[in-house]
Amino acid sequence: MLATVLLALVCASPVRAWWNPEWTLRKKITMDPTAAGAAIAGPIGATPVLLRLHDGNFSFAGAKEDGGDLRFVAEDDKTPLAYHIEKYDPVLNEAFIWVRIPDLKPGEKTSLWLYYGNAAAKAVRADDPKGTYDADTALVWHLAEHGAPAVDASGNGNNAANAGLPADTAMIGTGLRLDGKTPVSFPASPSLAWAAGGSMTWSAWLKPAALQPGAVIFSRRDGGGSFVIGLDNGVPFVEVAGTAGPQRSPGGAPLVATSWHHLAVVASGPQITVFLDGEPYAALNAALPAMTVAAQLGAAAGGFVGELDELEISKVARPAGFVKFAALTQGGGDRAAKLLLFGADEQPKDWLSWMKGGYFGIILNSLTLDGWVVIAILMVMSAISWFVMVNKVGYLNSLGRGNKLFLKGWEEIANDLTVLDHGDPDKARSLGGRVDAAGQKALRRSTVYRIYHIGAAEIRHRLRADHSEKVLSARSIQAIRASLDGGLIRETQKLNRMIVLLTIAISGGPFLGLLGTVVGVMITFAAVAAAGEVNVNAIAPGIAAALLATVAGLAVAIPALFGYNYIVTRIKDATSDMHVFIDEFVTKMAEHYSEPAARNRTLTRAPFAPSEPRG
Repeated sequence: MLATVLLALVCASPVRAWWNPEWTLRKKITMDPTAAGAAIAGPIGATPVLLRLHDGNFSFAGAKEDGGDLRFVAEDDKTPLAYHIEKYDPVLNEAFIWVRIPDLKPGEKTSLWLYYGNAAAKAVRADDPKGTYDADTALVWHLAEHGAPAVDASGNGNNAANAGLPADTAMIGTGLRLDGKTPVSFPASPSLAWAAGGSMTWSAWLKPAALQPGAVIFSRRDGGGSFVIGLDNGVPFVEVAGTAGPQRSPGGAPLVATSWHHLAVVASGPQITVFLDGEPYAALNAALPAMTVAAQLGAAAGGFVGELDELEISKVARPAGFVKFAALTQGGGDRAAKLLLFGADEQPKDWLSWMKGGYFGIILNSLTLDGWVVIAILMVMSAISWFVMVNKVGYLNSLGRGNKLFLKGWEEIANDLTVLDHGDPDKARSLGGRVDAAGQKALRRSTVYRIYHIGAAEIRHRLRADHSEKVLSARSIQAIRASLDGGLIRETQKLNRMIVLLTIAISGGPFLGLLGTVVGVMITFAAVAAAGEVNVNAIAPGIAAALLATVAGLAVAIPALFGYNYIVTRIKDATSDMHVFIDEFVTKMAEHYSEPAARNRTLTRAPFAPSEPRG
């Protein structure tokens, strides 16, 4: 029975699918572009999403210090998603991670799983920056290099030609500070070339230090043609110059200085659209000019003064839903909280989940060899004690049913005490035909019936030896009583067999556990002394693991104690039934099988004379 239960537990599968059992924690992240969430009506498609992790939505203590065990899996809990980490700081409990979403539809929620909690050495960072972005992405600068030239995360190699000034507190980690005099140059890469009237998307986060007239943010000039993105006294604009002369998009409400805003420019055929914070801001009826020369961020004179972060250039015109999704998810705050919903941490829903993480996982990881040896011995003792208890209780239950069945037939006996036995083994098991097959199975465990069988066999044997009919001498009755008492002793020994194993578990379990605890504490303090450092983080796991041995000892002893007391009480009841039956059997035997002279002594009086009065 115990083996069956253990096998069922081992084979039990998690209630919900689990991507990889080596990861002990996961969190569901849902993107909600519906009306109840971010209310993004337009198409979005494949897009990278920025996940901002902090104390409020992620347990940094459960992950590796470098974030190497972070993995992202699609909603089907089977498909891994490409991602890369821009920043992971377990000290400040802050992380910026970009994850590729293969397809995000408007009006429909999409979820992914964040897995972590794998301390194994093979759980190393699996960053895939190139895989995070689609083939239409030409350039992505996170600008987190802090004084070094910006590196293109898209995998196209469009790295900056020179380093700019770092901005430590940008929109997403570290950014770029432009002073209006030192531009940052782009490479003249074929992947950044524009065809006349082609498509393109440019986006970045801006924080103007002041409202300047004609501040150039991004510029690209090739002969007589030019393409400029800038701010004019805080008003975003895009200006295109070609054979028809310069054309500038109409103005709108100016930006607020010293505040972050998401600016995007989308060129598609004969129209260029400006988006501010995810919403359409202005439109210019002009086509994208052909460009193959290098571009610049800022300018040597009249350039933008302020901070810039997360620059992205695509070779296609991104839809409005794509731009709005990027602005909302990257901006953080309440709007991002409506779009990105972080679920609670989950653990595998199987019988071992509670052992893999949390406090118990820390204790098991800190358990020393001596502790494992003690616990292994205690587990063997526990298995033995449970086997004895289950076996004894089952035996006593069947014994009780057999005794009850036999005593019901015993009450019907009048004169012949052997009537329930007859000496025939088959009839002995059926009580002379009174019991069916199920009852016969119960009778095999009846201690009272086995004692009765001894007495009935002795009566038949002695009656045949004395060649008398239903007459036993007093000496024969005493001899039969001795045989019954012998049967009682043997049945009592059988009832008490293996009970000593429970007493060993009750008395030995706590002492073995205490031994494991004492040795574990000694080893812990010896290790602290050897290291020369005393801190609670070094001592606490070892002490907790050492105390686990005492807990295991008590876990062995307490069930054994309860089971022992219950079984001993049942054994006393069974023994009492046998004593009472033997007394009844001997009394009936003396009554029905005693010598005739003794039996009729009270009846041998002379008959009355006819002349005597009968008083």
